[in-house]
Amino acid sequence: MKTPSKLYFYMIISVLLLISLAVWSLNTGVYDFGGKSAFEVLGKLIQQDPDLSLSDKYVVWDVRTARIIMAILIGSMLAVSGTSLQGLFKNPLATGDLIGLTSGATLLAAVAIVLGGHFQQYLPEAVQFSLVGISAFIGSFLSMLLVYRISTSSGKTNVVMMLLTGVAITAIGFSVTGFLIYISKDEQLRDLTFWNLGSLAAATWTKNIILAIVLVISYSMLLPKGKALNAMMLGEKDAQHLGINVEKLKKQIIIMTALMIGTCVAFSGTIGFVGLIVPYILRLLFKSNYAFILPLSAVCGSILLLTADTFSRSIVQPSELPIGILTALMGGPIFIAILVKSKKSLA
Repeated sequence: MKTPSKLYFYMIISVLLLISLAVWSLNTGVYDFGGKSAFEVLGKLIQQDPDLSLSDKYVVWDVRTARIIMAILIGSMLAVSGTSLQGLFKNPLATGDLIGLTSGATLLAAVAIVLGGHFQQYLPEAVQFSLVGISAFIGSFLSMLLVYRISTSSGKTNVVMMLLTGVAITAIGFSVTGFLIYISKDEQLRDLTFWNLGSLAAATWTKNIILAIVLVISYSMLLPKGKALNAMMLGEKDAQHLGINVEKLKKQIIIMTALMIGTCVAFSGTIGFVGLIVPYILRLLFKSNYAFILPLSAVCGSILLLTADTFSRSIVQPSELPIGILTALMGGPIFIAILVKSKKSLA
């Protein structure tokens, strides 16, 4: 099978699996629709059936469907950002949460939650309503620049320096966030707890529209870069000889990954390891061919996060388990496996 046909084949299989999971997730929950399935209720909603009750409509459309779409969008962006960073740094350990991007985004989002009220009145009205989201993006972007500057010298990235910089940023973020929790009020404390544990419970269609816009902008730049990232695996000089504008590629990946991670953290809090798990599994199947694993990670990230979210709200009904616990439980062993496999190159 030729490479494009092979990619289309796996993409179609992945999308069909994602649709099946979405149907299963829509029918999962404690709410009783009076003997009907959630899928039947959604069908009546699409047909604008006048007999459909407002409570059924709210649960199916504004709660479950909005949450499923958010899981698909955020899972996809976290996986693509992880795959892109691993191509840029030429290392499977380079993900947003391990090198401090998520912590940087969480830190400034926490600052905006607790201290934003003191200076919010001096900001333009458009900025006031999205202050937390903008702060998360700035935190992610600054962390990305710091990690890149510290760990890269003469075009080469020192992986140990990269991970240690991430540890330092995470420690600073943990310390400052802890202080903010200590001085915060009850309402602010609830928001900070949500940010630290990660959850899709606050999904809305407005947030999904913003996420979809960020996804379209980011993917239009990143997804066609598979062959360029393959060339980067040979080294920056060899990539330049092959006609790749290395500096432009670096800037695009840095800005787009910071935008995606910052937006995801702003709406869902800290959900770790998605950007590690998905590229790791795809790399086992397709080696480090970014022309394959970059577009596939966009769909497989959605599959992973939607599955984790559905389990998180079904295994301890009627409550729900923070989704960050499940992704960390899956990602931890994979992180150790990568460390064991890479211990010679890290020494």
